[in-house]
Amino acid sequence: MVHFSDFDTRGYRTVDVATGYGQWVETYEQTVEDVMDLALLDELTDPRWTSVRRAADLGCGTGRTATWLRRNGVPAIDGVDLTPEMLDRARARGVHDRLIEGDVRATGLDTGAYDLVIASLIDEHLPELRPFYDEAWRLAEPGAACVVVAFHPHFIMTTGMPTHFTSDTGESVAISTHVHLLSEHITAGLGAGWTLAEMREGVVDERWLAVKPKWERFRHHPVSVAMVWRKRI
Repeated sequence: MVHFSDFDTRGYRTVDVATGYGQWVETYEQTVEDVMDLALLDELTDPRWTSVRRAADLGCGTGRTATWLRRNGVPAIDGVDLTPEMLDRARARGVHDRLIEGDVRATGLDTGAYDLVIASLIDEHLPELRPFYDEAWRLAEPGAACVVVAFHPHFIMTTGMPTHFTSDTGESVAISTHVHLLSEHITAGLGAGWTLAEMREGVVDERWLAVKPKWERFRHHPVSVAMVWRKRI
């Protein structure tokens, strides 16, 4: 297993997930770039979003992903997140049908109730991936899709940069970060019963450099990845 501490070049003070996102909530929308995750969703050929009937949005945060899903034709979305402050923002946004405070590995949502399970930018906060993929499998109906957008392990390892935010005092604070190789995702997903249907990697390109000009030295490095799984029975 690869450990983030082997690559950390920042040495930021680190807090747990609920504490970190609770403090980050005020600036989260201004600091997470759409090219990181939503741009990859735009590129996927599967699933056909307008055919989705009901989605489970795991690690729903402020509702960015759900807003994108609604815009692309998904009519019903339930969200789960660990952080009350993030859920308050999602609730104000009004794009979910139901919001639950809970763990993405044990959501409490109904078994087999969703034809889409989606999670964006949460995997680096999970010590192990298999419990997440198992829970996604439980929630999914036969034939359902599971879409996972992840912070690319290559970028975490190359930059030594954890998921982090700037506190209201100006301090850079890290949120507990784990490095998961793509092979770990594949092993966990297959082990849970999923079949990999599509995979896209997003690289540092002109879109990125327009918002992060200092990342020129990372041009063409992969920064995020999207995987589409299918529950084929």
